[in-house]
This record gives sequence, C-alpha cells and structure tokens, in this order.
Amino acid sequence: MPPHLLRSRLWLPRPRAEVFAFFAEPENLAVITPPWLGFAVLSAPAPLRAGAVIDYRFRWLGLPLRWRSLISEYAPPERFVDVQVRGPYARWEHEHLFREGIGAGSGETPAGTWVEDRVTYLLPLGPLGRLAQGLLVRRQMEAIFAYRRRRLAERFGARGDPGGSAIP
Repeated sequence: MPPHLLRSRLWLPRPRAEVFAFFAEPENLAVITPPWLGFAVLSAPAPLRAGAVIDYRFRWLGLPLRWRSLISEYAPPERFVDVQVRGPYARWEHEHLFREGIGAGSGETPAGTWVEDRVTYLLPLGPLGRLAQGLLVRRQMEAIFAYRRRRLAERFGARGDPGGSAIP
C-alpha cells in the first residue's frame, strides 16, 4: 500500500529567521496543536538539531498515546525533517520548509515566509488502517493542519487570508 501525503502551505508576513526560530522550539508545537488532542511535549533537547529525539503524548479518540520523533535533517533556516521512531503510524515523515517570498494577493503584499509542510504517512493494520484513513484520519489530519495555519496566522500577524491551504 502506498503512503498517504498531506501538504499544507501558509504565508506569514515575518522574516524567515523569526518563523524558523519559532519552529525550532519543540514546546511551540503544543501552541499550534488543537486542544482536543491533549498534546504535550514530554522531553526535547535545546536547541533543536539533527539527531535530536523528542517525546510527546496526546489523545486520539480518548486513548492516551505516546510518540517519539527523531530530527533526521536540520538545515536552518530553510528546513528540517522529523520522523516517527515510535508511535501510532506505520510510517511518518514530516518535512518542514521555510521559503522567503511574496505573499498571496496584490503586489502590495510585503515579503515574508512561506511555511510548507509535507507529511508522508502510513497507517498500521492493513485493510483496517485503510478504512480508518478513509473514514476518519484524513479529515482529522486536515483539521489539525487547518488549526495550525490559523494559530500561526494569529501568532505572526497575518491579516485576512494569509494564503494558507491544504494542498491535495
């Protein structure tokens, strides 16, 4: 079974170094994660770097779960990649990209940063995982990233439509 791909993109009217610095603090992930997940960072090194291991806990459908991720690539201020070492997915790889550029809208929009997420994931349990993907997981992932885009737009002062979207 091929993996699933979720992509998301958001323009923020702030310098790339500032936006990247926010993402480089693992505790900030809780700030941009929906409250219904009960998400918490349990341990994380400071500063973030390649080889760093981060432990989290969250709830899914009321079930408490733990997650461990490894920062497999770290290239500030352009990108980093986290991969699941232990957790609910058969595969999880999340690439975070930060690109300088002009935002959505007219030419009057100031320079800022495009934040792009590319998540490649695969659910366990074969046919049951495929069923869960179709019935629930895809919609939840899209809701999580929509929440994330809203919180980031609030945090970094994007006005109106910040140019964010889930990319099919």
